[in-house]
Amino acid sequence: MTDSTAPSAPKPSSSVKLVLLGEAAVGKSSLVLRFVNDAFEPNKEPTIGAAFLTQKCALPTRTIKFEIWDTAGQERFASLAPMYYRNAQSALVVYDITKASSLVKAKHWVAELQRQASPGIVIAVVGNKVDLAEEEDGAEGEVTEGEGEDEGSVRKVSTKEGKAFAEEEGLLFFETSAKSGKNVNEVFTAIANAIPEGSLKGARGAVQGVGAATQAAIESATGGRVNLNAGGDGAKQDNCAC
Repeated sequence: MTDSTAPSAPKPSSSVKLVLLGEAAVGKSSLVLRFVNDAFEPNKEPTIGAAFLTQKCALPTRTIKFEIWDTAGQERFASLAPMYYRNAQSALVVYDITKASSLVKAKHWVAELQRQASPGIVIAVVGNKVDLAEEEDGAEGEVTEGEGEDEGSVRKVSTKEGKAFAEEEGLLFFETSAKSGKNVNEVFTAIANAIPEGSLKGARGAVQGVGAATQAAIESATGGRVNLNAGGDGAKQDNCAC
């Protein structure tokens, strides 16, 4: 007779390297901060070089530990991006729905990942700052064809435009708000579910994956100011597996 009170076997855990790419000030760091610490900083300082954080995502059959590289969006750091997306199993390419040029940049990053990143990398296209459109519309903030392009409108990229691009490239698509938390956890959960089982085997730590030569090049380009722990003061360490 079996003991029904016996503890169940722990779910397998796998590490997944994830990189965030996108133009400066689209809210990449704020998305990560919301996911890791469930917090939002209105006047967050720009990322210098890159920041590294971790957070776990519990799925029904396994636990995914995301090892997250949040890259700087300024153009002077663009050449460093391959050091971070090398061997990444997943990527968030973020744009700002209130800035049309940021979607153009996001398309550039998607094309670069498709050319140079690991085959089979899971990419999610994320339109951030949807809260600004919701505040303006007093509604859900989803815009149909032909809307959101008026000069006086806060939203400059319609939901349909962003979604059409993602579907054309076979990518995941979400509109999010780091400020309100809308769809932030859903993005990471969708990525975790989309990663093939085979790519989860033999995952290695992302920090160790950035070698000494790479780190030296990063520090040279950034004047030695590389932030490898974006948790900052007051970070909720109980929510982050850093």
